[in-house]
Amino acid sequence: MNFMTKRLAGFGVATATAALLVASAQAQNGPPPQANPSARAQAVVDFWTADKFEAATPRDLYLDHRGLAFRKGKTGFVPVGHGSSYELKAERLKPVPRAKPPGTGGGGGSSDTTPPTITGLSPADGAEFGTAQVFEATVTDAGGVKSVTFNITYTGGSQSFDGTLVAADTYQVSLSGFPAGPGSWNVTATDNAKRGGNTATSETLTFTAGGGGGDPGGGDDVVNERYSDGGDIQTATGRIYFEMPQDRRFRRWAGYVCSGTVVTDNTTGRSVIQTAAHCVYDDVYGAFARNVLFIPNQDGTTGAGTDTDCSNDPLGCWAPAFGVVDVDWTTRTFPDNIPWDWGYYVVSDTGAHSGSAAASDALDQAVGVMTVNFGNVAADDGADGAGTPDFTHAMGYSYSDDPYFMYCAEDMTDFDAVNWLQAGCGLSGGSSGGPWIQPLTNGSGPLMSVNSWGYTGSPGMYGPKLNNGEAQCTFDEARFTNFTSIPTADGEEGFVASGC
Repeated sequence: MNFMTKRLAGFGVATATAALLVASAQAQNGPPPQANPSARAQAVVDFWTADKFEAATPRDLYLDHRGLAFRKGKTGFVPVGHGSSYELKAERLKPVPRAKPPGTGGGGGSSDTTPPTITGLSPADGAEFGTAQVFEATVTDAGGVKSVTFNITYTGGSQSFDGTLVAADTYQVSLSGFPAGPGSWNVTATDNAKRGGNTATSETLTFTAGGGGGDPGGGDDVVNERYSDGGDIQTATGRIYFEMPQDRRFRRWAGYVCSGTVVTDNTTGRSVIQTAAHCVYDDVYGAFARNVLFIPNQDGTTGAGTDTDCSNDPLGCWAPAFGVVDVDWTTRTFPDNIPWDWGYYVVSDTGAHSGSAAASDALDQAVGVMTVNFGNVAADDGADGAGTPDFTHAMGYSYSDDPYFMYCAEDMTDFDAVNWLQAGCGLSGGSSGGPWIQPLTNGSGPLMSVNSWGYTGSPGMYGPKLNNGEAQCTFDEARFTNFTSIPTADGEEGFVASGC
């Protein structure tokens, strides 16, 4: 391991006197003069044009009902590491026996030429719902109904499902896993007439799937709201823009957005941002992110949202030097590497800052920091609400709420050996890598996990457990790995912690 050479201390008398005079002037006139960004940092800032900001998509990861991995893009769920299309899940419904068509003795097909009648469509046109919905239609035909099909178009796909007869003339299909966005649906019904039967199609109705969180459960629980209570968490957390490769030869790259938090590192010459590993290293193509830009406290921007002007963000922008992840994240693909979904960005104290003047060119001195708890935390304590040991805030910069800093809060659950769970959390895409704080007091508190992944068909956010020793070991690599040991080629600007 290479360790950073510590910053030399000590001044001559004249130098110290000059420094005191400068400090006095700064105290009277505001922040100290800002050093110009390095050529590398300026190139990162210049890279992020308005078009590239607009094209960037959230990097959030999900599992569907088949256990397949997807990323939520602007136009639906995108497969990760496989070629299967996204699919809604149809829940099994209990059918009732079909009535015998009159005058047929229960057999054969009728000779009528009148198609079935389709009425009673539910939900109504323009309905809004979350990730799951029951669709219903009343279908009648004098000669009996042969089949009923629900045709569903949603953001990123379309599917057809056989309806289940659940009551006299009433057919249903129960679906889950809807991506957020607009959709439409209709019903096709065929009767028992000869030569394939007569077919009718209903009118087409529209809907909007919200894809939000679950029932807040009352009390102190929060599903998804803007955070506005200030404190260190407000200034230490920010939005991260970066690029990841789209092929194994690194010829095509695409922009993404995550969240991250500046944490206490107790070293000089650098600052460390805690985030998720999937926001640092692409496990499918084996590459570190490039053109990484961190915008702390973007909620406080004087602009309308994310733009190309770092001077309208209250603390400006920072360009990290390299990323750090655990080797077990790099040798597996999601979801097999879920237990190691923590990562870090390292930012130099010099030449990384651009835009609005800050208290220091050192990121951690300019924004404040959060401590990291790599030890035991509280979960399932049996008591409800704020003030109980397991009440936890999950936070981040959701892309859909740009530029606001969002959060959910509830009693945390011990999901399994490697994951914590916020079951009702409704944070949306872009919040990946954002901090979990337990407890949050006056805008501060220890970070004990990060937003990691979720299921497509249900609300909730999962976060990795950091109390296994490996997370702290990886963090130490971020603290001490020498800047000069990091390659500079695209896809290689990072360090894989293999000794943890």
